[in-house]
Amino acid sequence: MNPTLTPLPRSIVEEIGPRQPGAIYQNVDGRFEVLALVTDPARAAQLLRRDSARWAVIVRDTLRPDGQPYAVGSVWTNSDYLLRPATSVYGQAA
Repeated sequence: MNPTLTPLPRSIVEEIGPRQPGAIYQNVDGRFEVLALVTDPARAAQLLRRDSARWAVIVRDTLRPDGQPYAVGSVWTNSDYLLRPATSVYGQAA
């Protein structure tokens, strides 16, 4: 969530990639449903325990039946791929 409602810098948008709430993506570490996007740097730093964090994505590994939500701060790369895009509140792909 962007508390100031100002557009995010392009570099941050590129780092996050298509990981918006509702999206499902996969990489070598698992298959993840995006539960939340945190764009408040103070909150992201707290979640990731990293002072330099500018954003965080809260995910749940859908391949684990006991998968608990947790925060990640890894950038989107060509080893990540989107399985299901996020949907807007109107049911359209975001």
